[in-house]
Amino acid sequence: MYVIDKFREKEEFRTLCLTILSGIVLIISFFKLIPQLPFDAAWIAIIISGIPIVFGATKGLITEFDVTADLLVAIALIAALIIGQYFAAGEVAFIMQLGTVLEDVTADRSHKSLQSLIKLTPQKACLHSLNGDREILVSEVKKGDILLVRPGESIPVDGRILSGNTSIDQSIMTGESVPVDKTAGDEVYQGTINQQGAIEIKAINVGDDSSLKKMIHLVKQAEENKAPIVRIADKWARILVPIALGCSILILIITKDIHRAVTALVVFCPCSLILATPTAIMAAIGNATKKGILIKSGSAVETAAKLDTIVMDKTGTLTYGKLQVEDIVIFDQNISKTDFIKLIASTEKFSEHPLGKAVVAYSQSHNITPEDPESFAMEAGKGISATICGHKLSIGMKIIGQELINSSPRALEFIEQTQKYGKTVLPVALDGKIAGIITIADTLRKEAKSTISDLKKAGISHMIMLTGDNQTVANSIGQSINMTDIFASQLPGDKSATIKKLIEEGYSVGMLGDGVNDAPALATASVGIVMGAIGSDVAIEAADIALMSDDISKLPFLIRLCRKTRSRIIFNIIISMCINFFAIILAGFGILNPVTAALVHNCGSVFVVVNSALLLTYKEEIS
Repeated sequence: MYVIDKFREKEEFRTLCLTILSGIVLIISFFKLIPQLPFDAAWIAIIISGIPIVFGATKGLITEFDVTADLLVAIALIAALIIGQYFAAGEVAFIMQLGTVLEDVTADRSHKSLQSLIKLTPQKACLHSLNGDREILVSEVKKGDILLVRPGESIPVDGRILSGNTSIDQSIMTGESVPVDKTAGDEVYQGTINQQGAIEIKAINVGDDSSLKKMIHLVKQAEENKAPIVRIADKWARILVPIALGCSILILIITKDIHRAVTALVVFCPCSLILATPTAIMAAIGNATKKGILIKSGSAVETAAKLDTIVMDKTGTLTYGKLQVEDIVIFDQNISKTDFIKLIASTEKFSEHPLGKAVVAYSQSHNITPEDPESFAMEAGKGISATICGHKLSIGMKIIGQELINSSPRALEFIEQTQKYGKTVLPVALDGKIAGIITIADTLRKEAKSTISDLKKAGISHMIMLTGDNQTVANSIGQSINMTDIFASQLPGDKSATIKKLIEEGYSVGMLGDGVNDAPALATASVGIVMGAIGSDVAIEAADIALMSDDISKLPFLIRLCRKTRSRIIFNIIISMCINFFAIILAGFGILNPVTAALVHNCGSVFVVVNSALLLTYKEEIS
């Protein structure tokens, strides 16, 4: 029952089953395995594989005036039937349907990115009023409403903070791993996470005007605007149909032999041309899968082969997307490094802030166990203070205050220099004096620089970095790895607009990203490539290709493999066309009849399949 239901409901499965049946009955017809049949078994293949081709070609020609490869096949099939060459007619229909099956295997998978983005949209909000707090649906929030957002909750709508201090995880919008401190007067975005203090916000953008809804619209618009990939065979068909008909008519006029004319039509059928693309793409996808690269569609391979520009997100793509302590600088000579690390880790021990967790992780990596603080206080958006072994410690620029920082020229100079490199600076005050500084940053991937170099060698002329970070941080990272262009302070709409502009200028653009905020850009790009293992579900579903091991050094191999595949497809087409033209000459002299023409025709198809299969063994080129 399951197979029957699947046959009824799944068109691709139904096509596969009917194609297999066509192949079986053609074998029966050719070797006359069932002589008791009152008709040629090839008729079964003609009916189940040929009629859909004839119907589709006729419909396309009449309704859209579109000349496709199916039209030439339909003409050859009908001509073969007229002269009683049933096997030749069935064989041509079978090869074409086989090509359709292979194209179905490599067809685009439907993107589910919109559904995933919708799941991220907060569904409820806490309306704050004089009559008390009550929970309402986000769809009921009106512009100007006052909402209460507790720690750990998503911001329900775009708004402005009226009271309270907190840190907001804005990675859904900016992609940056460092939370942003917010206080009264600052704007917050729908879908971002309130990590610490409770805040009151005034709703500014609600409904379809919210930032998250606009991002959903960007992804939808980008997917709808992508031009469909036209089959190579259909591109050639506009040339082949008049040539084939002209050759067939010419042979008929010269030889007065309709069998020779029909034979010319049979050998001119673009079956090997139809197989040239899907077989090569299937082999390329298989090879890429072995390397940990998931290619979702055949069109992604064809488009990736033409890329001349790669755009990369910074956080989680060029960097690891994980905060780490970079430097520990101690100004108090009476404190050893071990004691200093223990003091700051003990101060941060009860902190839930990612910066504090990075400090604790750093101490643990040095086998230093932090102690429980005697007292602990956190001021959301400012920093923390604690008492350790009778000593008062404070960590954070705002909680320490600019006046105390200015009192230490060494600290002030170090902070100014370090911030130029895009690092987060945490000054440490011990008993009212600056004792040292911690710097924290997202670490650049060790393979990033060599990957950029290899991509340029592979023929990518433009390497562009997009980031939600500020220009200082962006320049520090981008210039160190020789990016061609650097764009900072990019929100999802900005990234998508940047890529759209590049495409309009004539560039073929590949986008490499990992976060939800990258989804519109991934969908807009000619080819979207996502870091599969760490990438968000939305980003993975919006992309065309996923690097499942998150190893960006595989990107140059991917580009070279796709370009090798494209050149193999072109080679297959040239060879198949040469075979066809040679066979037409033989048909014109009567050396081939429709049946032998079909067999020669199959030789071209076999060559294409074998030559494409060699892509499975393609390996990385060592330069």
